[in-house]
Amino acid sequence: MKKSIYTSYDELPLLLNVKQLADLLGVSDSSVYELIQEDGFPSLRIGKRIVIPKEELRVWISARTKEVQ
Repeated sequence: MKKSIYTSYDELPLLLNVKQLADLLGVSDSSVYELIQEDGFPSLRIGKRIVIPKEELRVWISARTKEVQ
């Protein structure tokens, strides 16, 4: 898996593009595009660009994370 250039959440840009999110999650660009198609996934279009707000991504991940017991 490719190592992310970010070492903390605070270093992430306010809006992530598809490539940044793919690198961050360690998945392919096409996997990110599949996520974007899911209902409720936090993305928005600015012109032809698709971006993901980091705060909304954090909430989305937290809402779908199961606690390990």
